[in-house]
Amino acid sequence: MPVSTLERIQARAARAILALPAPVLRRLAGPPVRRDGFTLDAQFQLVLRLNRMLGREKPAPSVEAARRGLEASAAALAPEGAPLARVEDAVVAGRRARVYVPRGVAAPAPALVYFHGGGWCVGSLDSHDAPCRVVAAEARATVIAIDYRLAPEHPFPAAVDDALAAFREIAAHPQRWGVDPARLAVGGDSAGGNLAAIVAHETRCDAVRPIVQWLVYPGVDMTMSHPSVESCARGFLLDKAAMQHYIATYLRDHADLRDPRASPLYAPSFAGLPRAVVATAGFDPLRDEGAAYAKALEAAGVPVVYRCYGPLIHGFLNTGGAIRAAREALSEITADLARGLRSAP
Repeated sequence: MPVSTLERIQARAARAILALPAPVLRRLAGPPVRRDGFTLDAQFQLVLRLNRMLGREKPAPSVEAARRGLEASAAALAPEGAPLARVEDAVVAGRRARVYVPRGVAAPAPALVYFHGGGWCVGSLDSHDAPCRVVAAEARATVIAIDYRLAPEHPFPAAVDDALAAFREIAAHPQRWGVDPARLAVGGDSAGGNLAAIVAHETRCDAVRPIVQWLVYPGVDMTMSHPSVESCARGFLLDKAAMQHYIATYLRDHADLRDPRASPLYAPSFAGLPRAVVATAGFDPLRDEGAAYAKALEAAGVPVVYRCYGPLIHGFLNTGGAIRAAREALSEITADLARGLRSAP
């Protein structure tokens, strides 16, 4: 889905505005916004204000429009990374994939199998291309991004089946991808973080399993029963109404809400799971369930790095090209991933 000329012009204008000096940004953004002890980043506050002015807060009229909108918004503020050795499209377990190979890393390389966000309904290899490039370059690891099936065309558990099949195919044929099966991670953001967490659970008894799960503002509880769902219900990009829509579109019925393959927070055991990096944002309805997941892992004896980026909002991974705090957060959690990959025996 190519970005239109108008969208490119709007993106350049937004980046120029967001590059203004901090005092000017604060005046344009308005009085500080606070929730649950956090103060919203001024650049993000201004982005949200610009979105309101452009009418982008309204729900998309169709799935196709929602998918098109995410492609455009992701491109507008996308982070830039160092050049890579190569980026190539591929097929993994019958699904489209994209492979990002860093420079100067000999094969077999450490690797991350990555699943994009988008509420199990939107998102693509293109919408998350930029952060995958950053992660590959900064973690010095091959990133293999998987284009899993989306709802409503393919409801639960299609995305789970695709994610699991892709990870297992890469694990079974690491030489094809030039990756080290002893240094294999699984990760994703939002809905992709959900899938990554489920893959970590489902592969615990496999011969090759991930050594790190990299979960960025993951959705792990479909019941929407945590306090941040209400305190951040509206006004911060992802809102409660959108969450309800995505979940209703993805799941088959009410019984799926507590299925561990949909809500991994309800898994009967967390013992033996790989070490985790869990990142959340202060102004995100998913914040508290991500924190609860990190606590559940820690209680089971799993090593966890948990980071809550208080001033940021859901989706910050895609905004590091203009939002300074988001770019810093991406680099920090990527460094956490790199340290986890180096922990292989």
